[in-house]
Amino acid sequence: MYDLIIIGSGPAGLGAAVYGMRAGLNLLVLEKNPMSGGQVLNTYEVDNYLGLPGINGFDMGMKFREHAEKVGAEFKEAEVTEIEDKGAVKIVHTTEGSFEAKTLILAMGAQHAHLEVPGEEEFTGMGVSYCATCDGAFFKNKTVAVVGGGDVAVEDAIFLARACKKVYLIHRRDSLRAAKVLQDALMALPNVEVLWNRTVSEIYGGDMVEGLKLSDKESREETSLSVDGVFIAVGINPQTEICRELVTCDEGGYILAGEDTCTSAAGIFAAGDIRKKPMRQIITAVADGANAATAAAALVNGV
Repeated sequence: MYDLIIIGSGPAGLGAAVYGMRAGLNLLVLEKNPMSGGQVLNTYEVDNYLGLPGINGFDMGMKFREHAEKVGAEFKEAEVTEIEDKGAVKIVHTTEGSFEAKTLILAMGAQHAHLEVPGEEEFTGMGVSYCATCDGAFFKNKTVAVVGGGDVAVEDAIFLARACKKVYLIHRRDSLRAAKVLQDALMALPNVEVLWNRTVSEIYGGDMVEGLKLSDKESREETSLSVDGVFIAVGINPQTEICRELVTCDEGGYILAGEDTCTSAAGIFAAGDIRKKPMRQIITAVADGANAATAAAALVNGV
């Protein structure tokens, strides 16, 4: 019987592991992938994490894992297949057996929806990005494209237009889904151009992204667009399928939990990108992990 089981070892899970160990909890971290770090592993460079400017994303993930191991956190590579909430006991069934704990932190993260086109995977971190606030600074005075038509895509285009020479917004329809106020702000920008009824069929380049191949949905014409980078904003999928019957989620699958990370189920906490919140960044995920472990420790110790 563990005091705490943490599912996931991205920044949120590893932050929880460090704070949980420092609180004296007997804890276990379950991770289905061979390496810890989550989405940060696919980030070429992280330039906005306090104290570590310009660190490689893979190196950051390894440093986070090393820190958790240094304080004595126990890890097991296993995929969770089912979670049972028995009140005072939480049972986590995995491909490597079942484990019991008094408290549970859900930190499985989220995955950005992909275009699934040639070049996307190859150039991820090399000009392909899923986070304008994370990577936009690397494209100052350059030409970029944003793919999508919702609030996030339009917000990303507006954000990038502040520093980039030119921003193309590529949308597969003839109208945007974003809020009217965002559309008005976008259309007022002189360095933004919307390409309607277009889809990306390929991302190409050499060492870095050099351009996109676009398909016109009406004329079927194929054209090329020279860009230095492309920001894909076609949706985010929280990895909450395993727990949607366990805790309350919103219509998008995000777990409803406040800054204290408490979910609708006593003793179960949600940390990182799976939690409904306005900003999903490495630094906020780590903070969530710290809050969740602190709340779990208070519960275990009857504080």
